[in-house]
Amino acid sequence: MASLAIAGAPPERFRPPSLPLATLGLSLGTFMQVLDMTIANVSLPTIAGNLSASVDQSTWVITSFTVCQAITLPMTGFLARRFGEVRLFISAVLLFSLFSLLCGFASSLGMLVVFRALQGAVCGPMYPITQSLMVEIYPRDKRGVALSIISMITVVAPIIGPVLGGWITDSYSWRWIFFINVPLGLLASALVWAQLHARAEAPVRERIDWVGVATLVLGVGALQILLDKGNDLDWFESSTIVVLAIVASVALAVWVIWELTDDQPLVDLRLFRHRNFAAGTLALVLGFSVVFSVALMLPQWLQHVLGYTPLWSGLAAAPVGVVPILTAYTVGRYAHRVDLRWLAAIAFAVMGTVCLRFGSFDTQVSFAVVALTELMMGAGIAIFFLPVLTILLSPLEGPAIAEGSGSATFMRTVGASFTVSIVTYLWVRGAAIQHAVLAEHINPFDAQVRAGMAAAGGAGRYLGTVNEIITQQALQISFNQVMNGLGLMCFLLIGVVWLARPPFVHGGKPGGDQPPPVDAG
Repeated sequence: MASLAIAGAPPERFRPPSLPLATLGLSLGTFMQVLDMTIANVSLPTIAGNLSASVDQSTWVITSFTVCQAITLPMTGFLARRFGEVRLFISAVLLFSLFSLLCGFASSLGMLVVFRALQGAVCGPMYPITQSLMVEIYPRDKRGVALSIISMITVVAPIIGPVLGGWITDSYSWRWIFFINVPLGLLASALVWAQLHARAEAPVRERIDWVGVATLVLGVGALQILLDKGNDLDWFESSTIVVLAIVASVALAVWVIWELTDDQPLVDLRLFRHRNFAAGTLALVLGFSVVFSVALMLPQWLQHVLGYTPLWSGLAAAPVGVVPILTAYTVGRYAHRVDLRWLAAIAFAVMGTVCLRFGSFDTQVSFAVVALTELMMGAGIAIFFLPVLTILLSPLEGPAIAEGSGSATFMRTVGASFTVSIVTYLWVRGAAIQHAVLAEHINPFDAQVRAGMAAAGGAGRYLGTVNEIITQQALQISFNQVMNGLGLMCFLLIGVVWLARPPFVHGGKPGGDQPPPVDAG
């Protein structure tokens, strides 16, 4: 009887010798990868000048990274099964560090773009694998703490990136934004190897789904380039964008059909049969799209409309990371005591209210008000990621966590790119419309206009000044409209999280050992 009891007992979970050191190693690797998504943005003009390229050409430094990262993200589950999660993470971190070093030594834009593409390709699995390993090594009743740490990194790293990138570029050289990854990567890989190398893994030598690989690379690559270049090429007025749209649509349609019917798919799309995974992923994609859109628009608005410097715009946006840092442990430790749907609903309500507050600003708003509003946004973000991530991962266990995390992160990345492209288009297009509306009120036969031209010393000087004011006000009005739209989107997302159904932890309570029943919805 004793042997039967032992045989029927659930396998003992792996615990690293030092949970804090394992957490530090995994967090450093992920922080380095997320940081690199934004740290190069502010340095593009300097990079273009140093490498004798145009600013437009230099944007491929960003595009090449995001395209290749988007391609390898959904392949995380397959790569984890084939090589093992720990080996995959360490290999990705070391290769990322190597390609970062090569980026720093690049002597031409072409070389830099190639090494950035390789950076993006190898870092794709890093974030979802970190999620999977953190959930695995933490006790079940402390999974919330693990997810909160990851959430904090997701929020803080993109904010630090532009500020740190600008400071390094101004004070030293743009090459150091890549060189700093090398010691971080070596430390992260050493810590993870020391703490997790004894974790039992059984790589599976399954066949490679070459049709899935080919259609994924073609479809996602075309889609990501379309989203990155759409605004610059005036969208579907450009034949290039039309061709990319056709290629992306056909390739992704074939990919979805193939993956759903293949016996050993590259990406297991059947995970979406789980109601909580589907609802949680939808909430994550749309919610993160709002967060990312605000994070992108705010610095541009501060610099182009209010006249802030890059440094001061970064400082105005920085408070958004304060609350997530201070509350990460508390939220993770006690969030399971309430219905996670209520927690997510509160997060969306706070984020929606903040977006509406941004939508009420004018060109006279002070630095303190902007910073305080960002602090409020941070309060919403602090309780957004944990409940949504917990909900979408709740029906998954073991290798399925890496698979599901990779698929959700892939959709989050592509969804954010799609939303940002739309938001940028709406802002620019809306500003053009508002400019035309406001300019209609400038009539050369109006007495006030004539008086202004006389005071300015001529029509040319007066109209130039007036045009600057109209442009500023048009951008401000369009910014307000976009922010109000994002706020409405947040309130609509409250309904999405209520599509999920408890339990949101295995066994219906923290620490339960029995997996929940599959909820196909």
